[in-house]
Amino acid sequence: MAAFRRGCARWQQVRFLGARGASAAVTPSSAAGTHHYDLVVIGGGSGGLACSREAAQLGQKVAVLDHVQPSARGTAWGLGGTCVNVGCIPKKLMHQAALLGVAMDDAGKFGWSIPGPVSHDWSTLAQAVQNYVKSLNWGHRVQLQDRKVKYFNTRGSLLDRHTVRGLDAKGTEVTAKTRNIVIATGGRPRYPTHVPGAREFGITSDDLFWLKESPGKTCVTCAEDVGLECAGLLAGIGLDASVMVRSVALRGFDQQMAQLVTGHMEARGTRFHWGCVPTSVEKLPSGLLQVKWTEVRSDLERVEREDTFSSVLWAIGRVPETTGLNLPQVGVQLHPDTGKIVVATDERTTVSNVYAIGDVAEGRPELTPTAVKAGKLLARRLAGQSNQLMDYHSVPTTVFTPLEYGCVGLSEESAESRYGKDNIEVYHAFYKPLEFTIAERDASHCYVKVVCDRAGVQRVLGLHFTGPSAGEVIQGFAVSVRCGLTYAQLRDTVGIHPTCAEELTKIHITKRSGLDATVTGC
Repeated sequence: MAAFRRGCARWQQVRFLGARGASAAVTPSSAAGTHHYDLVVIGGGSGGLACSREAAQLGQKVAVLDHVQPSARGTAWGLGGTCVNVGCIPKKLMHQAALLGVAMDDAGKFGWSIPGPVSHDWSTLAQAVQNYVKSLNWGHRVQLQDRKVKYFNTRGSLLDRHTVRGLDAKGTEVTAKTRNIVIATGGRPRYPTHVPGAREFGITSDDLFWLKESPGKTCVTCAEDVGLECAGLLAGIGLDASVMVRSVALRGFDQQMAQLVTGHMEARGTRFHWGCVPTSVEKLPSGLLQVKWTEVRSDLERVEREDTFSSVLWAIGRVPETTGLNLPQVGVQLHPDTGKIVVATDERTTVSNVYAIGDVAEGRPELTPTAVKAGKLLARRLAGQSNQLMDYHSVPTTVFTPLEYGCVGLSEESAESRYGKDNIEVYHAFYKPLEFTIAERDASHCYVKVVCDRAGVQRVLGLHFTGPSAGEVIQGFAVSVRCGLTYAQLRDTVGIHPTCAEELTKIHITKRSGLDATVTGC
């Protein structure tokens, strides 16, 4: 209780200091006082916060400007960016809720007696997730305060290459002079512009995790990682979830693995509408949403479909948050197709003292850890403490679908394209996790694949895994891949028995051989 009181007192202090700092930083005039910083970061997400804290720790005078524009539905949140508020953190917690549902299904066969029907309460989960996210918002405020980073809850833009303007919700303006500027504003979900009713009646991942009431029967449009993760967790807690796919799932990922992921989801109850394009969303008097779409069966055959849903979730990609930053006017080049900021290998834009990191930068993985690492390395370079650049090769990632998919390195398709099909060797295996045996769960989608350069020492080019705790498995192997792992080294590594990860050390059958890749026995 004493610790709780101290935490509350500290929070009140942070709130007071933040308010006092804001009032001291501005004047009643529309152009507030001018401040001098070594670094101003626009964007308070994972990358921007990591960069600002690192720079401050190295003795730089740093300010952060962060402002959350509410979603089309009106959802807003606190400091921390997409990952903390509407991305990785709430998604993984809700994914865990879905996994617990599966575990309860298995429990009886392991001897547990669970009396009565089991049901899930959305509001309890949502409140718990939102409370945790709010604690992270508070934690980020405290960390900035501890590092003496000046925080402005304002929307930032560039007046010139050394001047940043901040404007808060009340129209109060603050101007900061700075040596260097880092843009880390990230991106926001995209709405389709050709579908009537899409923005008016639909939601995105910016809204899902902050809903007070259950989304109910949900139509998820598009089958990229965010869409599949959302559909999977909704189905996992017992909701009716459908996924509408225009062409392929998990574009950019290994397509054999993508088919295993969607195959498992279909087997667990998620509906997939393949080759379908939404055409309209209309709200009925009942409050339900009527969705119409076109099913493209062939070049000559198209069928019009419709169904009613409680929610429609758009997951058709993200757009960079560059509007209003005044970037072209100060010489910062944007990519003509994506709208992202064009950067060099050192994160520098076309203006020498302006940098961009994270999702807003062209050609960078849209992943939190890469933004964090890039931000820290950039801060060290700007402080004159290092020359190390961010290495974006062989970055591991995981899709938190009901059957998780983790990977690092090249997909099989990318390896074929780069090296030629005859110059790569693909080792693979279908395995059954031990925890699936007594529960009699379907393991037909549990699979490992190692893509190697066929010549010489057979360097591992890509490693792919579908199964329980895929992220935990791939994280360790990612270190080896970055160190130049070869197939011989992988084969000679002793596995930990009985684990799913050990299947990667036992893998020995090639696709080229045509032999059955099903693992039998221990």
